[in-house]
Amino acid sequence: MTDQPRDHDPQGMDVARRIARAARGAAPKSAPKKRPSSPRTDEPTLLGDLLKEVIEEEGWTREVNIHQLLARWPALVGPVNAAHSQPVGYSDTVLTVRAESSTWASSLRTIAPQLVAVLNEQLGQGTVTRVTVIGPEAPSWKKGHRSVPGRGPRDTYG
Repeated sequence: MTDQPRDHDPQGMDVARRIARAARGAAPKSAPKKRPSSPRTDEPTLLGDLLKEVIEEEGWTREVNIHQLLARWPALVGPVNAAHSQPVGYSDTVLTVRAESSTWASSLRTIAPQLVAVLNEQLGQGTVTRVTVIGPEAPSWKKGHRSVPGRGPRDTYG
């Protein structure tokens, strides 16, 4: 994702601390943000509600929605297509998908416009503007018992 939060802890401890502070009713340590304060009650607050609040405050809503949606990849493209492809990146409204062969890549390219429509329907218009489908990575001929150091790629099939 392109928007990296400031001082983000990749282990998630910063999020856990914010949730714990919110559960205690304490003010956040980071820059003060305006949020409606509810009167302190003895009823416990649900963890899911606190997590949603932190996600909204930090501006992570789009990123979290995309991760949740891509976790349902088989439901989006069908189980057969999902078995032969996987999403590998999202940046600047472009979703990148890697297919296991060039045949599967061609097949996925034909449904890319429908996939963009489904993603935007579930995430909001403009979230995904394009789906780029790439095929498998080409093998490297620079290693192995058939390579010759310093000669570069050659026609070795005679």
